[in-house]
This record gives sequence, structure tokens and C-alpha cells, in this order.
Amino acid sequence: MSNVPADLHYTAEHEWVTAAGTEGVVRIGITDFAQDALGDVVYVQIPEAGTTITANDVVGEVESTKSVSDIYAPVTGEVVASNDALESDPALINSDPYGEGWLMEIRLADASATESLLSASEYEQQVG
Repeated sequence: MSNVPADLHYTAEHEWVTAAGTEGVVRIGITDFAQDALGDVVYVQIPEAGTTITANDVVGEVESTKSVSDIYAPVTGEVVASNDALESDPALINSDPYGEGWLMEIRLADASATESLLSASEYEQQVG
């Protein structure tokens, strides 16, 4: 069974969302299940700070030795930070998908946006 931290929110497209420590800002990444399915990540394309994104839109991609997968925005808002460490070390997504391998931070357009996301148990049922 994949590692599914109970304190995060999830999407059906295998992204996770958590509060980033600043009011109204969330941190986003891809799940352990997704990185495992992808294999060795070799490149990540994510939006730069200042970009406005809309929930469910494709906002980037993760390229691995096996395939290229789209990254979907789990929420609507403005990108306030991108994980620059992924430029030089995209494998952080494989080694630490819920920590150093995060993708971006977004200032929510709607503070209740995370309420419609999956809980850990709902996500586990989907991938189990």
C-alpha cells in the first residue's frame, strides 16, 4: 500500500494539498502512488510565481523514464512559489514526495476550496 498521510487532502489525479503555513496558501505535490507509478522522475515543468491557475486545468508536467504525465491544479488561485530545487534535482519527487519534492504553493481564490478534495481514506480507496 502506498504512503497516504492522513493530514493531507487529495485529488483523483494523484495530487496532494496541505496548508503551507501562511493564511490562505496551500502547498501542492504529487502522491507517493503517482511517483511510484511514474518511475524515476527526470524533469518537472511547473508554473512560475505570479501565474493564475484554475482548478482541474493542466498546469505542468512530470517526465519520467517511463512516461510524461500532466499535473492538474487541485485548486484555483495564484502561484506564490515554485519548488526551484526540482530544476536541479527532479528525483526529489521520488525520494520525498510529501516533503522536499513538493511542486508549488498557491494562494487560494476560495478559502474553502480544499473541502471538496478527497480525504486520505477516500484516496486510499481509489488507489487501493
